[in-house]
Amino acid sequence: MVDRVISIILGGGAGTRLYPLTAERSKPAVPIGGKYRLIDIPISNCLNSKIKRMFVLTQFNSASLNKHIKNTYHFDHFGFGFVDLLAAEQTHQSKDWFQGTADAVRQSLVHTKRHDFDFLLILSGDQLYQMDFNAMLEEHISKKAEVTVATIPVKAAEATSFGIMKVNKQGMISSFIEKPDPGVLGEWESEVSDEQRARGEVYLASMGIYIFNRQTINQMLQNNPDSIDFGKEIIPLAIDSNKGVASYSYDGYWTDIGNIKSFYEANLSMTDVIPEFDMFNPQKRIYTRPRLLAPAKIQYAMMSHTIVAEACIINAQMLERSIIGLRSRIGEGTVIRRSIIMGNDFTEQMEMFRKHHSTMPLGIGRNCFIENAIVDKNCRIGDNVIIRGSDTLEDTETDQYVIRDGIIVVKKGAVVEDGIRIGM
Repeated sequence: MVDRVISIILGGGAGTRLYPLTAERSKPAVPIGGKYRLIDIPISNCLNSKIKRMFVLTQFNSASLNKHIKNTYHFDHFGFGFVDLLAAEQTHQSKDWFQGTADAVRQSLVHTKRHDFDFLLILSGDQLYQMDFNAMLEEHISKKAEVTVATIPVKAAEATSFGIMKVNKQGMISSFIEKPDPGVLGEWESEVSDEQRARGEVYLASMGIYIFNRQTINQMLQNNPDSIDFGKEIIPLAIDSNKGVASYSYDGYWTDIGNIKSFYEANLSMTDVIPEFDMFNPQKRIYTRPRLLAPAKIQYAMMSHTIVAEACIINAQMLERSIIGLRSRIGEGTVIRRSIIMGNDFTEQMEMFRKHHSTMPLGIGRNCFIENAIVDKNCRIGDNVIIRGSDTLEDTETDQYVIRDGIIVVKKGAVVEDGIRIGM
């Protein structure tokens, strides 16, 4: 039945909580895992589920996202697969930009009319997970639902940050509450497995992943023109109007990349001995742009729980629980701990450096110490620099870096001179 599905992937809003990583790019274009971008995750989940017709809706800072998709996802000329970009646009019907998730889909449905499909799969472009959408679709059909919401079991401490569904024994959603107060949580427990109940995961949170029957999505968006958000408006309306809203309970790894801390933790969790998000599973491949780069070259460095991408040249003293992105350059004597080094968009040869730059070369210099930090792309960090994040640091911003939740984020293209100390 996956040949009857079209997927719409929401490119996200301004992504202010992920600033400064979103200063020059949209959230789905943010690099993750050393060599991927966030948008690769939902697209790869679709491809692994044999869903090959996708629209990606974009609006803010979309140039790098558009370029990545254009250069990455090419299909057989004689097949029917595509990943098409739909940018927010003014039309005779609407002069406004996308106002929310539901409004974005409403304005984009005109582009799906010429396609033959029965089900619309709606995904977010800024989540990290590996899901088989076939299983979700099978449940949607077997329950004769008009709408299915993917849900994940959470504990009480997490439930107040999500939209919580009340699900009956038949797996149908009877009611919904957005970010409930702790005092009313007892009323929102759902039927879960014995293992989940033993872990205290008795609340089912919406993952922001939906399947709609084609006729249902068209009717709901047309009949409720002032409703702009799925989680807060369209899904509660579907429940209240007895549309047959089912829950697909997912018990795997899933995280929403909502802010700097969640982004940082999700990346570093990939360095675990057995990571919950498994980049090495051939049945759950993550697709991205094939760059045809040289292998990484490592000299001297002691390494532990570290991921190193292609085309890196590393002469560091130690790398510990870190992610080192594409084309990174790290000098002798440098120590990097619990940090994300995003790497570079290009390789700078010495001839190029001498011709175009009078400051330090691209990358991280000698005898540096970097801990609890994110270094965005194309940075130039001199020798003897110390960048050390800590929970004791207050949130702040300068021209070169931002501190959020104790994590120091060096801005894209920043220049940090020799001997500078940040944090501590």
